[in-house]
Amino acid sequence: MPPITSAKVNKEQTMKLTPLDIKKQEFKKVMRGYDPVEVDTFMDMMANEFEEVLKQQKEMRDRSIELDTQLKDYRQIEKTLQQTLLQAQEVTGRTYESARKEAEIIVKDAEGRAARIVEQANSELIRINKELSELRIRRESLIGRMRVLLSAELDLLKTLDSGGVQQLTPDPSLGSGKQALDIDSIMKNINNDPTPQSH
Repeated sequence: MPPITSAKVNKEQTMKLTPLDIKKQEFKKVMRGYDPVEVDTFMDMMANEFEEVLKQQKEMRDRSIELDTQLKDYRQIEKTLQQTLLQAQEVTGRTYESARKEAEIIVKDAEGRAARIVEQANSELIRINKELSELRIRRESLIGRMRVLLSAELDLLKTLDSGGVQQLTPDPSLGSGKQALDIDSIMKNINNDPTPQSH
């Protein structure tokens, strides 16, 4: 490399120097100047340090690019996580609302069925009580008629047992034209009981 002048130095101060430029740099020799060996040694040392600085600078620049890329990736991941969280919250909200509405429908349906069952049970209870009442009335009627018929039959037996009575005075309660009662007529009257039947 040719010797550098002061004008050239000022011009090249703004230029980029490399370690190789420093090593190849030549200086003009003058009387009583610096020792060329010391200058060359110093220039080599400067070149090595400059090379190391450039190397570190490149490493830092590469590291900065790497960190910037990682930062972008982390920001993208954070954005994705936020979107995922938001979607999860929306899904959870919809799921909760859907479950709540479904539970309300189930409860209302169960309440409706329970009300119908209670209503049917009450209706059935009313019907059964009505039938029981009708059966009691029929039972009392049958008992009353049996008492009348058995009393009349007992009177007949007493009359027959006393002997000598061939004719019986008709009993108005047993209908006109009847002279005597027998067991068959009693059972026939019981079977023809006109009391109301249960529905």
